[in-house]
Amino acid sequence: MKPDLQIGTTASVEVDVTLDMRPAFNGTVVHDVCSTWDLVRHMETAARAVLAPNLEPHEEGIGSQVSIDHVAPAPVGCTLHVEARAEALSDSTLVCAIEARTGETVVATGTQTQRIFPRDVIDDIMRRAKTSSESSDQ
Repeated sequence: MKPDLQIGTTASVEVDVTLDMRPAFNGTVVHDVCSTWDLVRHMETAARAVLAPNLEPHEEGIGSQVSIDHVAPAPVGCTLHVEARAEALSDSTLVCAIEARTGETVVATGTQTQRIFPRDVIDDIMRRAKTSSESSDQ
């Protein structure tokens, strides 16, 4: 990783909550708010934004853990502001603390962990996963 990535480095994303972000099960919409799984996606996007500009050309990151406490609703039509902050860092791991808000209301907090590997190692992991999946499908 590049030396610019330090504890405290932040990145954020803003997302308008839309109808397609509502929780729905078997085609039935449950609430007119942002679903937890959409919150997770945007929280991971913010954490990725902390890491991506700091990767060396031969490196790539893989998400390995996410934890979220969804504590308040984000209604359709509102804007989510999601900020990730580097909380722990080593040569091979970045942990970000993440907070999602609508205005002053905290909607969710959590952490996301990314592991950093050389691209050739990731390519090998992906090849093995594909081979394993193909053999189990037979």
